[in-house]
Amino acid sequence: MPPWHLDRKGAAVARSTDSWDESDVRIRPSKKGSRPRTKDRPSHDDAQTGRIITVDRGRYTAVVGEDSANERVVIAARARELRRSPVVAGDFVSLVGDVSGAPDTLARLVKIQDRKTLLRRSADDTDPIERAVVANADQLVIVVAAANPEPRTGFIDRALVAAYDAGIEPILLVTKADVKDPADLLSNYTHLDFPVIISRTADAQASGIDARSDDGLSARLDSRAVASLRAYLDGQVTVMLGHSGVGKSTMVNALTGAERATGGVNAVTGRGRHTSSSALALRLADAPPGSWIIDTPGIRSFGLAHVDPDRILRSFPDLSPGIENCERGCKHTATAVDCGLDDWVAGGHAGPTGPARLASLRRLLGTDPRMEAQETKELGSVN
Repeated sequence: MPPWHLDRKGAAVARSTDSWDESDVRIRPSKKGSRPRTKDRPSHDDAQTGRIITVDRGRYTAVVGEDSANERVVIAARARELRRSPVVAGDFVSLVGDVSGAPDTLARLVKIQDRKTLLRRSADDTDPIERAVVANADQLVIVVAAANPEPRTGFIDRALVAAYDAGIEPILLVTKADVKDPADLLSNYTHLDFPVIISRTADAQASGIDARSDDGLSARLDSRAVASLRAYLDGQVTVMLGHSGVGKSTMVNALTGAERATGGVNAVTGRGRHTSSSALALRLADAPPGSWIIDTPGIRSFGLAHVDPDRILRSFPDLSPGIENCERGCKHTATAVDCGLDDWVAGGHAGPTGPARLASLRRLLGTDPRMEAQETKELGSVN
């Protein structure tokens, strides 16, 4: 019944509200739907486990039934309830729906399983938002070139801190050692206990700048360096991390037989050309189950805003004993008064590279945003 009526002359006259009933009230439908929401979620007991090998524009590629006769590659979309949870290469996830792996099928990713390790970084040292890089890695290969582009201890130190903080074992790989002797660079790390592998380009004529062989591919790698690195990889999930142009993807191709795009170095700017656009996990050739190597895009910066200062200090084992003589509350920065680290280094306990190592530590502990920006610029890689 409408809330009005016609009088004897045909004019609309409002009825008294006393005569209204529930049919006269217009109810607007809820924008969130008429079904009541519940916090209960399906258990997905039938979900299958997959290993994420790459992520591209909202689609997650996973290997399901790994190392079985029914192994297959499945493409999945993330469930709505996980939209704020980052999924990265190396993650183990639960998949439901069509997990056949047939062309044009799409599964649903409903759970990120517990991670053993998580390599993280922030955009810079002032950015509170941490970014997941890879999950469930056992080892981190920090790749730097002896020259072209020039190596920076700042990047190596940052990568080491991130690795130790995540519980990942670091390995240092120095490429293009035929272009420049890396002895000065390596002298900074003689007190640290991690493997160091030196790689020289097999082509003696290669300059390290856009080096190419006759078949158009990057000059061949030092086979001894490939074999040395290969010895550490069996049964492990290993991440390759470094700037563009240092030879990450070239080494990955040699180890896996893949054909990841490779790039050289711009002769004018000295910076690497960005080739890989997303992290990709590849199975190691002729290796036992569980042997994976993850190639990551060349990074521009590696912030440590997510790492507590005490954990940063523990990543410098050649310096950390010196804090025993510090006053309570000492920040160990360059402006700290009577910091025990100064006496420790002055006494030669950190070796001849102690002053440089202490300077690097203090940059990480008390980074001025302008200093971090300059360091990023010097690292000189295009993301």
